[in-house]
Amino acid sequence: MSSTQSLIVVIAILVIIIIIAFMLIINRRQLHEVIELDELITKIEKMHLEQDIDRLDRMDLAGESLTTLTTWRKCYQEATSKKIPQAQNLLEQAADQNIHYHLYKAHKNIKQAQEIMKPTYDDAKNTKEVFTELLESNRENKIQYDALIKTYHELRKGVLADSFDYGVAIDQVENELSTLEGDFTEAKNLSAQGDQVEAKRVLSTIKATLASMQEELPQLKQCRHELDTVFQEQLSELSDSYKKMVAEKYYITQVDVLAKIKDIREQVTQADQLLGDLKIAELTKKTKEIKQEISDLYDVLALEYKARPFVEQNQAKIQKLLTREQDESKDLVKKLRHIDESYELTHGELAQSRQLEQEVKDMSRQYTVDTQNVADGKGVYSEIKTSWLAMLERLREISSEQKQMSQDVDGLYDSENVANDSINRFKQEVSLVYRRLERKKLPGNPDTFVQMYTLVVNEIGHVAKELSQVRINMEKISNELIQISDDVERLKREADDIISSADLVELTLQYSNKYSDNEAIQRAQKQTLKLYEEQYNYKDALDTIATAIEKAEPGSYQRLENLYYTEKKDQD
Repeated sequence: MSSTQSLIVVIAILVIIIIIAFMLIINRRQLHEVIELDELITKIEKMHLEQDIDRLDRMDLAGESLTTLTTWRKCYQEATSKKIPQAQNLLEQAADQNIHYHLYKAHKNIKQAQEIMKPTYDDAKNTKEVFTELLESNRENKIQYDALIKTYHELRKGVLADSFDYGVAIDQVENELSTLEGDFTEAKNLSAQGDQVEAKRVLSTIKATLASMQEELPQLKQCRHELDTVFQEQLSELSDSYKKMVAEKYYITQVDVLAKIKDIREQVTQADQLLGDLKIAELTKKTKEIKQEISDLYDVLALEYKARPFVEQNQAKIQKLLTREQDESKDLVKKLRHIDESYELTHGELAQSRQLEQEVKDMSRQYTVDTQNVADGKGVYSEIKTSWLAMLERLREISSEQKQMSQDVDGLYDSENVANDSINRFKQEVSLVYRRLERKKLPGNPDTFVQMYTLVVNEIGHVAKELSQVRINMEKISNELIQISDDVERLKREADDIISSADLVELTLQYSNKYSDNEAIQRAQKQTLKLYEEQYNYKDALDTIATAIEKAEPGSYQRLENLYYTEKKDQD
């Protein structure tokens, strides 16, 4: 046998083995499916639905319960008479075909059996649940009936005992209890007739109604108590209190109290109608609104009652403060008017003081109106209290502003004296600077110094003239004095620079004579003398000779300069 033939034989054997293995697997799987379906049939049998039907038949069901039993009995009978036998026949055929490896035929029969048994099993489970519920409903309905009738009797007993507490709502409450009593009778009759399903529905309605009544009855009692007792007492108290307050000269404009009380009483009547109709939600909302309106009225009266002691205790104090502040305002205006004759009040102090004086007068007039209204019994104490508190705060502010204003203008006299002293001092300082330069006997003064000197002298003269005026602007003069002070210091520094430069020029020229044969030095000396004697430019003259000396003898000028400033410091 050739190798090719051997390979073919091996492949054929493998194929046969695979086919046999596949058939074995299919066989086992289908056998398992047959067993599962057979177990479903067994489970249905173990439900003992036939026994349940016998027990239910003995219960003499009626109405909805009988209809339910009839419907599910047909479902069960159809399953036992048709569907299950048909499935069993298919399973027997499939099992025999599977044994003889007629796998395809077995598969078809198993699939048909599955299509029958799966919905049949689901129906059987549902049937069992319905039958169980029907079997237990009679017992459950009896237990629930007994519990509910007990609750009902306790509720009815409580209502009868506390009937007065429900007010106009008692008739409707008793009507609801009578309706419940009819529902109990209906539930009992339905149970006796065997219609447990309908009896259960009625009992569920009774349970919901009882729960609702248990929740609503305390609310009805509370609302009736508020409407007939609490609100009535509060409204009477508000009416009496208001009349008493009017007699004691309280004056309330925020609300017409008596009209509001009348309106609330009408609302209470409307709420009584809601109580009688058992409109709980609307009643609860209405009583809440009434409660808030009564609370608001109490707040209005309390506000006036609490405000009165403040008005009475502070009336004299505020009058005293207003009188004192009027005097201070008047004195300040008079003082500023006098000062304004000599000084310019640049920040509108006089106008501001007059405005504050007018504001105090306005407050005094308002105070007079308030006190007269109180005396006439037309003073709204809460409004007066608010007004007077604001008035007290404003009087404190005005007093502070006036004190500050008075202190500021008091300083004008001192500022004028300081300004005159400053002008005299500046004149002396400028004069000393000028004489100091004269003592140096220099060829002349630089143009920049002359210009600055002239500027400072003119500034001093201008301010001195301003100080001699009948009416002085001290703020302007103060600013000008600051500028003059800066300019005088600049003039001093300029004079110091001129003197130092001139001294160093003379010292450096003397030192440069040792290099008189040096042409550069000779030219520098000539240029320096020209700048010094003809142009009075001492700084440039010093730069010219110093530069030449440094080139001839590096470091020489620095030594001369250091020596000069050291000796000058020692002399100072």
